[in-house]
Amino acid sequence: MIRISVKSLAAVLLGLVLPVVTAIAAPRIPIGDFFKDPEFTGVSMSPTGEYITVATPVNNRTVLASFRVADMKKMAGWEFGDRSHVDRVVWVGDDRFIMYVSYKEGRYDLEGQGGVAFAANVDGSQRIEIGNGIYYNIVDTTPDDPKTILVERSAPDAFLSKLNVYTGNVVPVATAPLRPGRFLVDGSQNVRFAVGNKDGTRTYTLKRENGTWKEIASSEMGEGAATPVRLTADGQHAYFLISDKGEPDRVVLRNMADGRDEVLIPSQTVDPDGFVRSADRKEILMAHYSDGLPEYKFINKNHPESKTYASLINSFPDKAVSFGGISRDGRRVLFTTYSDTDPGSYYLFDRDTGKATFLLSSMEWIRPETMAESTPISYKARDGEIIHGYLTMPRGVEHRNLPLIMHPHGGPHGPRDNWGFDPEVQYLANLGYAVLQPNFRGSGGYGNAFERKGYRQWGLKMIDDMTDGVRWAVAQGFADPKRVCTYGASYGGYAALQSVVREPDMYKCAIGYVGVYNMDLWLQDSDVADRKAGRAYQRRVFPEDRASRNAQSAGYNIDRIKVPVMLVHGFEDKRVPVSQYEFLKKELEKAGKPAEVTIVERKEGHGFYAYDAQINLYTKMAAFLRKHLGATASNP
Repeated sequence: MIRISVKSLAAVLLGLVLPVVTAIAAPRIPIGDFFKDPEFTGVSMSPTGEYITVATPVNNRTVLASFRVADMKKMAGWEFGDRSHVDRVVWVGDDRFIMYVSYKEGRYDLEGQGGVAFAANVDGSQRIEIGNGIYYNIVDTTPDDPKTILVERSAPDAFLSKLNVYTGNVVPVATAPLRPGRFLVDGSQNVRFAVGNKDGTRTYTLKRENGTWKEIASSEMGEGAATPVRLTADGQHAYFLISDKGEPDRVVLRNMADGRDEVLIPSQTVDPDGFVRSADRKEILMAHYSDGLPEYKFINKNHPESKTYASLINSFPDKAVSFGGISRDGRRVLFTTYSDTDPGSYYLFDRDTGKATFLLSSMEWIRPETMAESTPISYKARDGEIIHGYLTMPRGVEHRNLPLIMHPHGGPHGPRDNWGFDPEVQYLANLGYAVLQPNFRGSGGYGNAFERKGYRQWGLKMIDDMTDGVRWAVAQGFADPKRVCTYGASYGGYAALQSVVREPDMYKCAIGYVGVYNMDLWLQDSDVADRKAGRAYQRRVFPEDRASRNAQSAGYNIDRIKVPVMLVHGFEDKRVPVSQYEFLKKELEKAGKPAEVTIVERKEGHGFYAYDAQINLYTKMAAFLRKHLGATASNP
């Protein structure tokens, strides 16, 4: 388990104890420090540990470079044009990897949305484009043939194929009756499981037996499930995530011969969100959880590599540690350290020498001692549901009767807020505001049942959870009930406006950023509605009848909006088209309540990329908040 400092642990009790702070406000930090691009967004290590690749954002694109670890000499570089982003790198050989490159209009667009895939050697040679490669997910390597890997793709049925990483040629291996679907193979590359959908929201788990597929589990979106994660090298056992009724998954080891399950990790407050495997890939050593503060739960504590991981975790008691890979021989470990006040740094640990070498810092200009701490919190909603989240307090001021920003996350189903460095939250805290981030029902990570409780409740119970969070913060003495504003992006933008519809007297202002304000309109012109799976999702989570959808759309409830509104949108937004902004703006004007501040960036999409566009947005946001919540020591 990751150890957090005594200071942070004590802060978990903040519902009972007010922290002792000085009366001197933290210094105002230049806005650009929060929103200029980090120096890198991802690092990957080769199987031998000899090389790394580093992804770096540059304006509206993300470029990639490779380095030799021994002397950090740059080997080669790759970039793919405006709005093209190297999302991830997967090594397919000792000195060869695949780059997945997506094209994104806006900051909040999904990774891997469109784009291409390329394979290249670490020195830049033998680069090829892989036809339809962006749609391939890598399943496993093929040790008997180092030039090929196993990949899966749904087109539309699920196909497993061998891909030659030097020529791009593809040879089919197996198929499954799923649309889409993914495969699991054992250590001998025999197909054992397939998991996926059949053009709907129901998920099926299939087991391969005697050359045919047998259904062993199925579940509707938001229900319990049985999902295989990985087979042991000998194929005799499989790691499964099991949930009976939608509670958070437990981790089990299933005997493939008799079907019996051994519980390795019982169900926790949250689902596991990642696993760490041994260097020889034979077993899973531990699972990662984000239950308030990040932690690991070990499955095999006695494995030598587990002891190394535990030692590294304990070496950074005030930070979280994330592991990015281990070399095939088990010698080198790539890991990241980060915290709520530290954007993160990468290190390479050598198990032979016992030394960790610093590689890169994400945002080295950020001084953690000037950032605000984010504390995990929980409270009981009006119907008894326990809601978890985070409260970030400005530094250097008494944590009592502060102006508060209720800041819901986007998504909403699947995403959640986690503990870590958030530039936007830090910016608001540096302006002198407390920031509340509730993981309202419907959020991901707390089990399928919790997520399902948000279906058809976008503008009802989900908003109630946010309202109850504000009331909790007020009751604890942290927030001034007369100085509360709400701000969010994407679904968060929807929630900000719907909150002031539902609670017209609670808030002093609302900021909607690329938000949905008319559900029926979003059913028609969003890129989500362009896909069969997207339409199935919309039908599943939206109210079934038009009257109910209108009741949960801020644009049809202008009469209840009593507070000043700021609206922000990207003209090129395809996820939430600018028609949403135009509809709400028009309805506000018709009612004689025009939006006080409007920003539409012609060249931006679902979230702004350009530095100047972000500076303009957050400068105007600071002025808007100061006007309606009053001045603070750092936002006078």
